[in-house]
Amino acid sequence: MYYLKLIFKNVFRAKLRSGLTILGLVIAIVAFGLLQTVVDAWFAGANSSSAARMVTRNAISLVFPMPSYYRDRIKAVPGVKSVAHSQWFGGIYIEPKNFFPQFAVDHENYFEMYPEFLMKPEELLAFKRDRQGAVVGRKLADQYGWKIGDVIPIRGTIFPGDWRFTIRAIFDGKDETTITRQFYFQWEYINEYLKKRFPRRADQIGIFNIEVTDPGRIADISRAVDAEFRNSLAETLTETEKAFQLGFVAQSEAIVVAIRIVSFVVVFIIMAVVANTMAMTARERLAEYATLKALGFSPPFVAALVYGEALMLSLIGAGLGILLTFPMAAGFASSPAGAVFAAFRVSGDTVLLQAASGLVVGLVAAVIPGWRSARIRIVDGLRHVG
Repeated sequence: MYYLKLIFKNVFRAKLRSGLTILGLVIAIVAFGLLQTVVDAWFAGANSSSAARMVTRNAISLVFPMPSYYRDRIKAVPGVKSVAHSQWFGGIYIEPKNFFPQFAVDHENYFEMYPEFLMKPEELLAFKRDRQGAVVGRKLADQYGWKIGDVIPIRGTIFPGDWRFTIRAIFDGKDETTITRQFYFQWEYINEYLKKRFPRRADQIGIFNIEVTDPGRIADISRAVDAEFRNSLAETLTETEKAFQLGFVAQSEAIVVAIRIVSFVVVFIIMAVVANTMAMTARERLAEYATLKALGFSPPFVAALVYGEALMLSLIGAGLGILLTFPMAAGFASSPAGAVFAAFRVSGDTVLLQAASGLVVGLVAAVIPGWRSARIRIVDGLRHVG
């Protein structure tokens, strides 16, 4: 107890210096946590994928569609439980900055394949009965203040025109890992329009969503699906839902790597700052450390004082930084910039990394000052003027 009390008094002996160092630590730990959370958000879609679902797309590229009749042939492949389809819409709500995922889906059985989307049965039924109906996630509805019955205007880009959708259902996630920022509506609605205006673009599907009976046979089933359309005009590529999501992440892998590097650079910089603070502190107190050694205290005890002060300083800063990360992340998630990410939550792993960073900063910053203080000769220390 006396040892901790002595360290605490030493930490705040130079209040301004200690306060500024702690402030720097707080800023660094918060920045580190937010950057790590950005990386986690990038992988959120892939991490929440189901092992029992696959995605079939055009083997050349995702931008090339497939005929809608592929669905029946996929459904006939042994091991396939159900098949739905979806099409990226890419419209604009009021202005381009209001970005959120929009999909035209097979309204009859799409949501049966996604039990993690929780909604009232009567709302789902109302969606199925309304050709212009829409289903939106809770987070998206809260962001724009939408409620059941609201009419949402969206300007088409891939599918030109001014579209209007009526919200018939709002879904929640089964847990915090479920993404609820999507906007779904009936594929038949846009397909009818295409038949009238652009007949050659009608009856075309972006991707087929497949649910299998046995996740252990998913590799065999994917090969069987692709074999069904080999040498056709639109050959297919079938992969797990997680692999499909990771394909999008891979396109921006360089950005993810850069963010990771920057997050650790931030920690390295604050480590240098804390090391400088401890070096100044140890140099000022060489006479005190020499006095302790003259009174019979061992060199390890002197070194322990330096290490203890550095650790307390860094852990106070890290603790405050961790506490501030949560409201900062929540504020970012509710901002227009945070709306780009489907899910933005501080994970337990991020908190552990923040705590470990604080610990490492304290230990490394005290190495040289602690070693120098422990080795100082009594006569040199008493002669030193700090």
